[in-house]
Amino acid sequence: MNIILLVLGFILLLKGADWFVDGASSIASRFGIPQLIIGLTIVAMGTSLPEAFVSITAALKSNAAITIGNVVGSNILNIGIILGITALIRPLHIQNSTIKYEMPFMMLVTLVLILQGINKNISHLDGIVLWLFFLGYLYYIFRMTKNQTEETEIKKTNPLFIPLGLVCLMIGSNFAVDAATNIAISLGVSQRFIGLTIVALGTSLPELVTSVTAAKKGNADIAIGNIIGSNIFNILFVVGSSALITPVPFESHFLIDSFVAIFIGLVLYVCTKKTRVLDKKAGILLLVTYLIYFIYLLY
Repeated sequence: MNIILLVLGFILLLKGADWFVDGASSIASRFGIPQLIIGLTIVAMGTSLPEAFVSITAALKSNAAITIGNVVGSNILNIGIILGITALIRPLHIQNSTIKYEMPFMMLVTLVLILQGINKNISHLDGIVLWLFFLGYLYYIFRMTKNQTEETEIKKTNPLFIPLGLVCLMIGSNFAVDAATNIAISLGVSQRFIGLTIVALGTSLPELVTSVTAAKKGNADIAIGNIIGSNIFNILFVVGSSALITPVPFESHFLIDSFVAIFIGLVLYVCTKKTRVLDKKAGILLLVTYLIYFIYLLY
C-alpha cells in the first residue's frame, strides 16, 4: 500500500506541477509581471506548503527532528539536488537581482536561524523576528514588481490551473511523504535521518517537479526563483509560524546541518556570480556536494 501511495503521489506531483507552472506563467503574461517575481512568490510559496503543513504539525507535536530537519533538509536538497538536476537538463540564466539580493538574503536568514538555535530553542520572540524578516521580504518583492513590470505576450493558459495544480501538489506530497516515512520507519531509520532526507525529499518534490518542468518549458526564471524563494519562505514563514504556535526545540546537531545549508548556498553563489548562468558543470558540483552531505548523514 505504501508503494502504491508513493507512485500515486509522484503522478499527482507531475501533473500538478505542469498545471501550476502553466498557470503561473499565464498570470505573468496577463499582468506584465516578470517570471522571476512569479517564481519568488506564488510558485515558491505554493510549492513550500507541504513543508509548512508538515513542520507546523510537527511543532504542535513537539517533534523537533521533523520540524527543523524538514526545513533545513529541504533547503539543502533544493539547491543540491533540484538545481543540480535542473541545470543538467538546461543551463539556467540567473538575473542580477537574484545574485545580488535574493541569494545573499537566503544565506542571511539561515544564519539568523543558526543564531536563534544556539540556545537550543526557537522561541515565540524568535518567531516574531522571522516574521518581521518575512514581511520585509514581501515588501522587497512588491517594490521589485513595481520596478520590473514588463510587456509580455499574453498566453491562453487558464490561470485557474494554479489552484488545480496546487491541490494536486498538496495531495501528491502528502501521499509521498506519508508513504516514504512509513517505509523508512519500517526499515529502522533514525528520526533525524528521516527529517533531513525522506521527509525533506517528499516535501521538496513539488519544487523538484516544478523547477524541472519550468526549465523544460524555457521558464528558467521560475525555476531559479522557485528554489531561492522556497528556501527563504521555509525559514521565515514555516519556522516563524511554527515558533509562534509553540516554541520549537533546536537540537545541537542541526547547527551543522544549517551551516551546510549556508555552504551549499555559497557554492551556488560562487558558481553563478560571474557568468550569471548555472551550467551543467555547476549542476554536477551541487549534486556532488549534496552526495558528500548525504554520506555524512549515514555516519
